[in-house]
Amino acid sequence: MNTALRISAACLILSSLISCQLGPQAPTQPNFLLIIVDDLGYTDLSIMGSDYYETPHIDQIAREGVIFTEGYAACAVCSPSRASLMTGTFVPRHGITDYIGAPVGADWRKMNRHTPLLPPDYQRFLPHQLTTIPEALKTVGYNTFFAGKWHLGSEEQGSLPTDHGFDINQGGFHAGGPYTGGYFSPFNNPFLKDRPEEKGMSFSMKLAKETSAFIETQDEEQPFFACLSFYAVHAPIQTSEDKWSHYRDKADSMGIAPSGFGMERILPIRQHQDNPVYAGLVEQVDEAVGQVLATLEAQGLDENTVILFTSDHGGVASGDAYATNNAPLRGGKGYQWEGGLRVPFFLKVPWMNHRGQENSTPVMNTDILPTFMDLAQVPLDSAGSIDGKSLVPVLQKQTFAERPLYWHYPHYGNQGGEPHAVLRQGSWKLIHYWEDDRDELYNLAQDLSEENDLAAQEADRTRAMRQQLLDWLEEAGATYPVRDSLFDPAAHAAKLESYRTELLPRLERQRAAMLSPDWQPNEDWWGSKSDTNK
Repeated sequence: MNTALRISAACLILSSLISCQLGPQAPTQPNFLLIIVDDLGYTDLSIMGSDYYETPHIDQIAREGVIFTEGYAACAVCSPSRASLMTGTFVPRHGITDYIGAPVGADWRKMNRHTPLLPPDYQRFLPHQLTTIPEALKTVGYNTFFAGKWHLGSEEQGSLPTDHGFDINQGGFHAGGPYTGGYFSPFNNPFLKDRPEEKGMSFSMKLAKETSAFIETQDEEQPFFACLSFYAVHAPIQTSEDKWSHYRDKADSMGIAPSGFGMERILPIRQHQDNPVYAGLVEQVDEAVGQVLATLEAQGLDENTVILFTSDHGGVASGDAYATNNAPLRGGKGYQWEGGLRVPFFLKVPWMNHRGQENSTPVMNTDILPTFMDLAQVPLDSAGSIDGKSLVPVLQKQTFAERPLYWHYPHYGNQGGEPHAVLRQGSWKLIHYWEDDRDELYNLAQDLSEENDLAAQEADRTRAMRQQLLDWLEEAGATYPVRDSLFDPAAHAAKLESYRTELLPRLERQRAAMLSPDWQPNEDWWGSKSDTNK
């Protein structure tokens, strides 16, 4: 072989090796698929450690991308977190500090919680002056599609998905749950067409099929952004009879603990992943994700579509349906601890070929907008002032400077969370409580379950972090709860005692009944007897 041929062959071999390492060539404008599951806990997936839930299709996304093990939602409840995700801004900046519909001020007293504070008012729809992900991507020619839960405003407020950059909206409006029809067809959703042939279909599969239909109509010359935002696994939890039976038997084979609940600071909290209805609902979401992944592959779009999978906050361990357990994380939805804030966070960029690598960089859903803009080559300054950062340097193993992460929730959660603000700096996490201005300090690298409060032991660090947090809140224009002049300590104490003496035993009875072989749900939902219309 002459020298020229040897050089040519060597270049070909080197090129092949590089290609194998990097995967397909990066497209100038990739497609984006953002999948959001409502109320899904950090450990509610088999790839995240669950031995009970079965999620092979979601696991596939993780195995083909990067698993951010320290991924966070911007708030422990839905509307604030979703607003932050869509705009890349921390909660005080957009002003939606609680789920839209939550009572505030004197109206809070009607909840009969008898709390020392009254929560402040909040923004009731997504501010139009903030740039959203679809609005940013449309500036460079993207088609945009939304399916599922919105909960960021209503038609009357001019704040539907189509008012914020989405060309198509399937099922998104002001409601925060599947309250119009439940989790099986007919769904009676004003922005989603019920079809006779879909009778018995799960809501998650319906949203997946609408997403697939959108993908199938796309011109390969024009990129798209599709947001599949499941209503599941939000309460009221429902599943099909065969799935309940499968997971009831599975719980039995794993060993059903004699008790299922303990007491957290305020409310009872679920101690085990053994809810067969919730498990079936999780599996229905997984099947729906599989449907969309299959469509991408069938259309030949899987190699140029970026997929990000996450949840809007932690799993519901207290309140609502008391559905899951987030161990080793403490708490769950609505809580100030990691169980309320840390979420599954998987990012698949096909041409980067990460293949299930774990990354411990603390990231937040505010980073999604700048990351997508970066990958689509949209100037980041065109989105205005944002708090998130592009994760592309992390994906490329470049320097990514440590930064503070902030949370602010000046309300009482329906799940037992207290009005609080949080600062995470490195492995240190400070929680400031508005009821009594106390602080908790945890070293997450050593105490992931937040069992050892180091505030007194690390007094200097606590003071410094508290001041940093308070200064940031003022700069961000945060609102705060106020003292209730009608607060009755005796009524408050009686309410707390009722959670222990009345609510806890009732939850134990409900759990035992649901795990009984002859259990029957409310007659208004069994869905389909089997998943013939997945």
